[in-house]
Parts: sequence; structure tokens; C-alpha cells
Amino acid sequence: MTKLLDFPDPVNDRAARTVAAGVVLLCLVTISTGSWVPLALLVYGFAARVATGPTLSPLGQLATRVVAPRLGASKPVPGPPKRFAQGIGFVFSGTAAVLWFGFGLHTAALVVVGMLAVPAFVEAAFGYCVGCKIFSLLIRCGLIPEAVCPECADLSKRYPERYATTH
Repeated sequence: MTKLLDFPDPVNDRAARTVAAGVVLLCLVTISTGSWVPLALLVYGFAARVATGPTLSPLGQLATRVVAPRLGASKPVPGPPKRFAQGIGFVFSGTAAVLWFGFGLHTAALVVVGMLAVPAFVEAAFGYCVGCKIFSLLIRCGLIPEAVCPECADLSKRYPERYATTH
């Protein structure tokens, strides 16, 4: 059971960006059709990825097993900030689902889905993970212990060539 609930660390950034592209697609389908089905898939996908990484996520499986390997060599990035970003996605998609199913506020739910699509698009298109940046900020503020992700707390560990001293 513990193995099932493990989140990968490191994560292949190519797979993460592929998942983000899938999220954008699901958001656009939700908004354009006004259907609750892709919204439900968004909520499930984020919950599954927070809990297990790609293991129980159909989109995660597609990204890690089919698409990312065809995009070139794996590009490893720390897992904890990616899990945090998936948690933010779960909060947004879950909020949209509560608005939709709990209160019948379909337009408000679609607005929240649109808000979710923006950072997903930014990650898919440009490789900039908004959730990861928030995670790093929370470490620097002391709200998340540095031990959770030493690489995130000290970027010189992730990018030694950028932070090398020239003496």
C-alpha cells in the first residue's frame, strides 16, 4: 500500500508538461461543452496524481509511458513541488466541482476551470510551473521545511553550473 501512495522523486519534466497539456485540453473541453464529465475527470486526475503520482492517473500513465519517452531523454526535476502543484490543481478542480454539483453554479465553476487552465498552459507551453514557484517561496518563508526538498531550498544544488563561483 505504501508503494501505491508513493510520489516519484525526481519527476520527468517532459511527462509533467505533457500532463499539463492534457489538463489544458480537459479544461477547454469542459468550458466549450459545459459538460460535467471532463470536470469530473479533472478532479479525479488531480486526486490520483496527488496520492500516487502517475500510478492511478490515466493522463499520468499516458504521459509517462507513451508521450514523454517519445519526446527525448528524461529531464529530472524534484518531485515534492510537482506534487504540491497537483494539490493546487486538485483545490481548483475540486472547487469547480463543488460549485457545479453542490450549488448548481455552472458559470462560476467554468470560471474556476478557466483559472486552472492558465497555469497549466504556462507549464505545458513554457515549462514554468507556477505551483513549483509557490512551493519554493513557501520554503523560503519557512512554511514548508527545507528538508522536504533540499534542492528547492538551495537552487545551487539543482543548477550548479549557474551558481558556480569563479575563483
